[in-house]
Amino acid sequence: MSTTRRVTALSATLFAVLGSAAPGVAAAAPAFVNAPMQVSAAGSHHMLAQGGGIRNSTSSNWSGYAATGAKFTSVSASWVQPTGHCTSATTYSSFWIGLDGDGSNSVEQTGSEVDCSGGSPQYYAWYEMYPAYPVNFPGKVRPGDHFTSSVTESGSGSFTLKLSDTTQGWSKTVTKTLRNAALASAEVIAEAPSSSSGVLPLTNFGTASFTSATANGQPIGNFSPDNITMASGSTTKATTSGLSGGNAFSVTWKHS
Repeated sequence: MSTTRRVTALSATLFAVLGSAAPGVAAAAPAFVNAPMQVSAAGSHHMLAQGGGIRNSTSSNWSGYAATGAKFTSVSASWVQPTGHCTSATTYSSFWIGLDGDGSNSVEQTGSEVDCSGGSPQYYAWYEMYPAYPVNFPGKVRPGDHFTSSVTESGSGSFTLKLSDTTQGWSKTVTKTLRNAALASAEVIAEAPSSSSGVLPLTNFGTASFTSATANGQPIGNFSPDNITMASGSTTKATTSGLSGGNAFSVTWKHS
């Protein structure tokens, strides 16, 4: 299992700002993480149900769907790795499934990433048992790759996280233990990762398409999940489409 830190896309300038060591120093903490849902100051969480039982909420770092109101022991989904459209700015975006994080301080998650540094996109995949630091998978990732993933809790805090890049032909399974996990939410998310200073700029990923999204073995739409818009103040950063068939949707980038 790779222990490479998720810092390969950081520019020298950002390293100086964050005080991080150079890439490859595995003993140091990563410069950024995928964190629990942060409610936007301009929005609210758990608003009244809309048509079909879907609720609308706003977050400063998440866009996608999050189911709450039950005990969740499994979540799964498939997605296509978006293409990063880079400028000279250093930006970040991740696409993942997980348990917890919506109203709790841990997230058990795995997914893929595209970050921009020096005008070039960097692609990779990872798992994270937040608040522990994320760990990269060594498999190659390219835009357009098809991912399938699942996170399952089998009792006594034992989690199995599986991520497969069916295009590149690799699959990774990790078993970890986290005692006293809330198991209070299941989510399928596009995220702007965070550093110690807050939410980082979001990579222009165009549109991320998710399919076969399930929670506890059922379509995620069966749980009246939140449709989450990512926004910072009055700036909308990413929007989430309605659910198709209760288990498919897309997230569209709007602003870094």
